[in-house]
Amino acid sequence: MKRKHKTYSRPKRPFDKARLEEEAEIKKQFGLKNKKEIWKADAKVKSMREKAKKLISADAGAQKKLFDQLNKIGIKVESIADVLGLELQDYLNRRLQTVILNKGIANKIKHARQMITHKKVLVNGKVVSTPSYIVPVAFEDKITTKKPKVKVKKVEEKPADAAPVEEAPKEEAKSEEKKDE
Repeated sequence: MKRKHKTYSRPKRPFDKARLEEEAEIKKQFGLKNKKEIWKADAKVKSMREKAKKLISADAGAQKKLFDQLNKIGIKVESIADVLGLELQDYLNRRLQTVILNKGIANKIKHARQMITHKKVLVNGKVVSTPSYIVPVAFEDKITTKKPKVKVKKVEEKPADAAPVEEAPKEEAKSEEKKDE
């Protein structure tokens, strides 16, 4: 079995006030569960930048491959400089949670997260229960919600030729009960 490694690293200065305030604002804006989600997204952006740095001296074919890969997930880049200029917000805007909010399926960012975790969202006809799922551009139009199951009550039909049954009014029946007592 292969050992899983962490996909992020903690900040070197844990109590840097400016960083803490910035992370709190990002967490609120994108409806993230905790700071770890910010660190994971930041690690992804850093790895994209590192790939771009390695490809500076590479041929155009290898660079185009990276650009196509990033354009496929919705990050619009056309040069190495664009990749090096990527920010955390560019990556977080491609999360399923944010895309649902931007499409108007959910009212608020927390509502979007709840819909996803409760398995109410379909992407390309499949249930996705991970708010951090990066939505490819091809599937962005194929995001839908599950239709609620409607319970149909069975109504027993009375035969049309049957004579209607007359019931005594409730008030008269109550008064007759009191007289008997």
